Amino acid sequence: MAGNSQRRGAMRKPGTKKGQTAGSGGQRRKGLEPKGPTPKATERTKHPAARKARAADRRAEEEARQAPASGSGARGGTSVRRRKDGAELVIGRNSVLEALRAGVPGTALHVQQFLDSDDRVRESLVLAAERGLPLLEATRAQLDKLTDGAIHQGLALAVPAYDYLDPADLLERAAEVGEAPLIVALDGITDPRNLGAIVRSAAAFGAHGVVVPERRAAGMTASAWKTSAGAAARVPVAQATNLTRALQSYAKAGCMVVGLAAGGQSLDELDPDLAAGPLVVVVGSEGAGLSRLVAETCDLTVGIPIASEVESLNAGVATGVVLYALSRTRRSH
Repeated sequence: MAGNSQRRGAMRKPGTKKGQTAGSGGQRRKGLEPKGPTPKATERTKHPAARKARAADRRAEEEARQAPASGSGARGGTSVRRRKDGAELVIGRNSVLEALRAGVPGTALHVQQFLDSDDRVRESLVLAAERGLPLLEATRAQLDKLTDGAIHQGLALAVPAYDYLDPADLLERAAEVGEAPLIVALDGITDPRNLGAIVRSAAAFGAHGVVVPERRAAGMTASAWKTSAGAAARVPVAQATNLTRALQSYAKAGCMVVGLAAGGQSLDELDPDLAAGPLVVVVGSEGAGLSRLVAETCDLTVGIPIASEVESLNAGVATGVVLYALSRTRRSH
């Protein structure tokens, strides 16, 4: 008979009766309490989607190790993403670590959740903590969106837009220390590494600042800051809307405007009194040199005596040579 538990061989298993058993201690009630939103599949460490994401990160890192970074000349890093407001994101483990070591002024370090750590990640976290940078944890999807889908390797350093001075501020800076102004103006320098090297030379040889055009020229990016080896924190960079007008303003303020050109007067023959006075040195690009309007604004042009077998010097190197010669004259005058 159906339901007849008295039939031969039948037995009732404990706990099969309907309803709550006595002495449950409210366990069923606790089981009904909410436990919060379900984590995404990629955030659950044992989920297949999370394992796939970690494997993809490892593959991306290996590809980055095997290919040079864009614009950096190093392996394992990935370049920089620039925003419309001038702010930047330094992305990639090598690039972020190099930027932190060089003292690039970041505002926050974005770190991917559940990131497979290595020596670069650990050192980046230590350097960021020492500088008091906020550590912002983000999912891989959030970092992908933040970096526009670039290979970020789980790290991204936010760098604010550089705060440029006005060209006239550099004259005031020289007046505050009671020295004749020595200013470097750049015409057509588009490589940020050249700009960084020039800023470094300006700091080494006592220049009061560097002027760059607002358009069609390198600006103070993270790459320029790194190349300056920290000198960008000591030497201000001004930005001119129109470089020719800025040079004319310097001339009206009593500065001699000297352009650096291969066919100019030899640097060895430069008048010591002129070298020791208020001076603006204008440096053009290695290929095109000074533009026509800028060259016409210069009071005179000077050249560096070099061996005939060498056509020209890199803009950063040439600026360093000229500034050294000027500083030696200014110290002994």
